[in-house]
Amino acid sequence: MAQSIPKIGAAQPVIRQLDETAVNRIAAGEVVERPASAVKELVENAIDAGAQRITVEYADGGKTLIRVTDDGCGIAGDDLPLALSRHATSKIDGSDLLNIHSFGFRGEALPSLGAVGRLTITSRAAGHDGAEISVTGGRADPVRPAALSAGTTVTLRDLFYATPARLKFLRTDRAEAQAIGDVIKRLAMAEPFVRFVLRDVSGDGAGREVFRAEAEQGELFSALSGRLRQVLGRDFSENALPIDAEREGLHLTGFAALPTYSRGSAVAQYLFVNGRPVKDKMLIGALRGAYFDFLSRDRHPAAALFVDCDPTLVDVNVHPAKSEVRFRDPGVVRGLIVSALRHGLANAGHRASTTVADATLGAMRPEPLGAARVYQMDRPSAGARQAAYRAQEPGFAETRGVWGRVEAVAQAPSADQREPEDYPLGTARGQVHENYIIAQTATGMVIVDQHAAHERLVYEKLKKQMAENGVPAQSLLIPEIVQLSSGDRAALLSVADDLARFGLTVEPFGGDAVAVRETPAILGEVNAEAMLRDILDELKGEGESLLVQSRIEAILSRVACHGSIRSGRRMRGEEMDALLREMEATPHSGQCNHGRPTYVELKLSDIERLFGRT
Repeated sequence: MAQSIPKIGAAQPVIRQLDETAVNRIAAGEVVERPASAVKELVENAIDAGAQRITVEYADGGKTLIRVTDDGCGIAGDDLPLALSRHATSKIDGSDLLNIHSFGFRGEALPSLGAVGRLTITSRAAGHDGAEISVTGGRADPVRPAALSAGTTVTLRDLFYATPARLKFLRTDRAEAQAIGDVIKRLAMAEPFVRFVLRDVSGDGAGREVFRAEAEQGELFSALSGRLRQVLGRDFSENALPIDAEREGLHLTGFAALPTYSRGSAVAQYLFVNGRPVKDKMLIGALRGAYFDFLSRDRHPAAALFVDCDPTLVDVNVHPAKSEVRFRDPGVVRGLIVSALRHGLANAGHRASTTVADATLGAMRPEPLGAARVYQMDRPSAGARQAAYRAQEPGFAETRGVWGRVEAVAQAPSADQREPEDYPLGTARGQVHENYIIAQTATGMVIVDQHAAHERLVYEKLKKQMAENGVPAQSLLIPEIVQLSSGDRAALLSVADDLARFGLTVEPFGGDAVAVRETPAILGEVNAEAMLRDILDELKGEGESLLVQSRIEAILSRVACHGSIRSGRRMRGEEMDALLREMEATPHSGQCNHGRPTYVELKLSDIERLFGRT
């Protein structure tokens, strides 16, 4: 029985050359997915033109109006028609597609926008008169004179009016506006010396300013810090660690947040390659791997990282949108990111994010009882406070009050006894409900979860021992043979050395099979085939596999949990102080094995504000 082919008629198909308008509309589908894509292309053009001030205006989420104004070098009137031609650009000469130093280089954005919307370009270059050109649905009008002092203004109206079906796939005005804001913020982070203004001009009037980032001054690192503070807010700035590392021609800079300043999704991860915002799977995986031991799987790190290298070491011509890149040696890039972030987190020591204290103070907000009392008293001097501390030292081991059980710290006076100012986590003053240590610092107080803190300390010791002695492997009496596809077999053997470091030995066994000869002893009896297939799933989805490591460290975490100080145990004063000193000396002790804080620090000024002592 003959079967018809619906896409091919009975007659012989004819090969046709598509006209330029159709070609541009097809290309627009790759370059311009939504209004935010158009904003990205136009703002990148402004940055490439050397603009120092860029203003973006939009209406109805960018569907009816997008206007980008800059003070860049401008375009001469005679060049405007050429600028609207496909694959016409001033940024490269076409001789070397790997040596790219600009955002744009393909020459597709303007003709694509002109093919699907109503585009007007008004520009004035130095030494030339202002000029303007309009293109509607791919049909350009003649160049005409225009009044403009300098720079370029690009106005795009009725996006996708020439392709109505595309409009149906756009989201709500609010969602499209949020996407535009995200694009501007990423580009603002990439260019801290450029002023950005984003304005919503929907409806009548001058509109509403949505975002503004003034140009930063000074050297690059301080400028970047100031720009991130403008874009991401004070909380990120206060809880982020500076990152600066180099390896084999790659330079990594930026800021990475403390593990206790984690997010519920990956919305606060900003990655840049040679100043270009990218969403690269390998870079995201490296960031996840760096925080792997500090966050639970449902929490995500926050970071703004910039990888700079010779343009010949990275290919940015992977996709028309240029959001994906391909490194010549991705292993070196990943290793640089992981090692630099882990080194930065280790240097942070016991530090925890300030937002933990803010949340605590929010939970402790008292009920309103009228106007706050005003206390007319001065803060005592340091000498007076020290004298008061010595006068109030208890001479008994513990005190039981009607409001709860508190264990006071008995401290015998000694010649070398140090004051709270000498310790970052202060000196223990008591224990509440046999679980929380209260310590006094020079500027406030610290509340420590004794079980969570000691659990982290034990966990770090176990990890150190494992790193020094290796992971013991258990040889299987009969190797387990696992049949795989040829692609899966190759992928698994490519990471065999990494798996061997964690006690899982995998060897080729002829054909498409592999043999599992050793498994990590700490895991006990395991289903080797199921483990291999889980590893392959991770390799396909993430580009790497941390499955074996995660299972081993999960067991170490459970061992640390059972071997740490239990909640409900009373501790002597010297035990509490010893725990505080060990926390100060141990990296990552500010968070437990799941990324939750192990202590909360409250400043004296915040505590006084709770009681109206202002």
